[in-house]
Amino acid sequence: MNYRISIILSLMIISVSLSGCTGNQSEIDDKNSEISELEERIDNLELEITNKQLESWQEGYNEATNNSQYNIQLSYDQGYLDGLDEGSLYSDEDLALAYEQGYQDGLSNSDSYTYNDLMNSYDQGFIDGVDYMNNSNSDEDLALAYEQGYIDGISDGVTVSTLDTIMDRGHLICGIKENQYGMGYYNYETGERSGLDISYCKAIASAIGLDSETDIEYIQASGTNRFDLLLDGTIDVLIRTTTWTTSRDTSLDADFGAINFYDGQGILINTDDLPNVTSALQLDGASICVASGSTSAGNIADFFNENNMDYVEVDTWNDGADFRDGYCDAVTGDLSSLVSMKWQFEEEGSADFEMAIMPEIISKEPLASVTRDHDSEWNEIVSWVWYGMITAEELGITSSNYQNADTSNPAIYRLLNSNLGLGTDSNPLSNTWFQNVLEAVGNYGEAYDDAFCDGTYDGYSGSDDMSGCLMSRSGTLNALVSEGGLQYSPPMR
Repeated sequence: MNYRISIILSLMIISVSLSGCTGNQSEIDDKNSEISELEERIDNLELEITNKQLESWQEGYNEATNNSQYNIQLSYDQGYLDGLDEGSLYSDEDLALAYEQGYQDGLSNSDSYTYNDLMNSYDQGFIDGVDYMNNSNSDEDLALAYEQGYIDGISDGVTVSTLDTIMDRGHLICGIKENQYGMGYYNYETGERSGLDISYCKAIASAIGLDSETDIEYIQASGTNRFDLLLDGTIDVLIRTTTWTTSRDTSLDADFGAINFYDGQGILINTDDLPNVTSALQLDGASICVASGSTSAGNIADFFNENNMDYVEVDTWNDGADFRDGYCDAVTGDLSSLVSMKWQFEEEGSADFEMAIMPEIISKEPLASVTRDHDSEWNEIVSWVWYGMITAEELGITSSNYQNADTSNPAIYRLLNSNLGLGTDSNPLSNTWFQNVLEAVGNYGEAYDDAFCDGTYDGYSGSDDMSGCLMSRSGTLNALVSEGGLQYSPPMR
């Protein structure tokens, strides 16, 4: 029996009973008042039930609606995740953590209620919702949602090119050394910078259309903080006698570019402490200064172990000064660094002993430019600027003759008058970008001559024609391939 009908019948019985009674009128009034209150409670209860039914129906309707919209959301999310994956911004671990956090937050914010007595109403709402959504959302809707998610994912996943950031800023920030003559050296008396790394920075600035003299900010990068400066965006490119190794390439979010100097680790000794020593194989028991944070420590340990010798390692933050001040018998590092160190001590007269560099080269030290990972368009420019300098020397194109070069030669024409696809959509390199490089620093031979020799090289006659060199290029790995070296450019076409 309907609940409301049963209540009304009860009221009627009470009313009849009262009407048949004789008694105090006030008692009758009290009973009538109770009846009125009961009727009001019935009305309110019926309204409450009706509201619950409506709420339940709406819940069912919303559930069905949300389920259909959820399909679209899942499609969007899948597209977004695929876009992120394509953009290579987030790792699987990041997504798993984000999913888990979302799941936990969902659990903590969800409420579960059971309305068994209103199930029919819920089911009707669910059916109506499904019917509505089935008529309003098509496969095309899902495809569009997926596509939008994919596009948004790509947009968020692809980082802004450093080239675009530099052009918006108006100058290049280059991480360099200031204390190694020939590579990165700052003359505090004249305020001038010199060295092969400095020429490389200038060449990059010129290639992208900046002034190589006024539009470069140089930041000194130490052996320990250089990668931090790169990764946090303090510098745009690292060109600081940095050896390309597996661990640096894979674990530091760094992407190496062109190798501008093929070096190797050597040993510089104090001949007063080590008289009659002419080979590194005679250094058993010597104390050796090793720069903290460098690849030299591992290399020297391997060398002594392989040759069944012992040494005393002097770990130092300033290997050159500690060697000069007598804290060790020898110092090890890149050969280019040792040559510069010896030259500087002799120029200053700051070392009160004789020095000699041992003939053994105990490691491979390819010194390369470095950019951040996932910054391919910028890395391409940094690399191809150097390759262009090598190509120019191979073709005999110099800072003095490029304006009159024979551009009927296709290779020369491409070098001097083609963009070659370098740059970004917003900031493509000009077709004459390499002419700017030649104007600023010349080709590779000219840059090497300015860094290590007397500056008289014509730029095309070959390494044997360089003179007054602190480090000769002739017969070394830094000669062109045509001279038996390793400096070689992929085809520029």
